Order: sequence, then structure tokens, then C-alpha cells
Amino acid sequence: MNTPMEPAGRPNAVRAGVPGQRRKRRTYLVLLLFWLLLVGGGAFVAKLYTDHLRRQIAADIAAQTDARLIQVQQQYESQIAGLRESLGGDIAKLQEKIDSVNELLAFTKDSASSKTDNSNQLYTQLSELQKKLEALQKQLDALQ
Repeated sequence: MNTPMEPAGRPNAVRAGVPGQRRKRRTYLVLLLFWLLLVGGGAFVAKLYTDHLRRQIAADIAAQTDARLIQVQQQYESQIAGLRESLGGDIAKLQEKIDSVNELLAFTKDSASSKTDNSNQLYTQLSELQKKLEALQKQLDALQ
């Protein structure tokens, strides 16, 4: 019997096709893994960059906040110093008025006698002075 050793049909074509498909699958698998690596690496780098930007923005905001707080503190201290000076001047003026009132009270107390009470003595002295001035004015008019 003459039987051929190779099967009928196109034996070379079938055997030649199998290694080509394996290479295509490997190529697709390698490309898929490479693509996944690129996407994953890109996502990782994007995450690192956003974290870096967040830290940088937070540092900038902290620096701006510190500068503003220092400025507000300086304004506050200058206002406090101005108020202290103003209040010191007002207190000095008020002390002068209090001293003058105390002198007036001391004068009225010293000039008080047993004949008049302390609250009415100054008014009566002024009234007497007014009467004497009117009398002098009448005498001056009579002389002319």
C-alpha cells in the first residue's frame, strides 16, 4: 500500500499557520501590556503632579496668609498706639479741668463764712458786686 506519509490536502499550510497566529497573539499581548503600562504610568505621573501642585498651592496660600496676618497685626498695633496717645492727651486735659474745679471748690470753701452757706456765697458776692457797679455808674452819670 502506498499510503502517503503526509495527510491529504495542504499539510504545509496548516502547520505554517499556527506559529503565525501565536506570534500575532504575542504581539497583541505585548502591545496590550505596553499600553496598560503607559496608561498606568501616565495616571501615576498625573497623580504625582497634582499632589505637587496641591502642596505648592497650599504653601503659597500659607505664605500669603502669614503676610496678611503680619500686616493686620502691624495695623492693629499702630491703631492701639494712636488710641493710647489720644487717650493720654484726653486724660491730661480732663485732669487739668478737674484740677481747676478743685481749685475753685477750695476757693469757695476758703471764702465761706458762717453767715452764708457754701453753695450760695459766690452768687451773693457777685450780686453785691453788681449792685456796687450800678451805684458807681449812677454817680458817674450824675457827675457828667
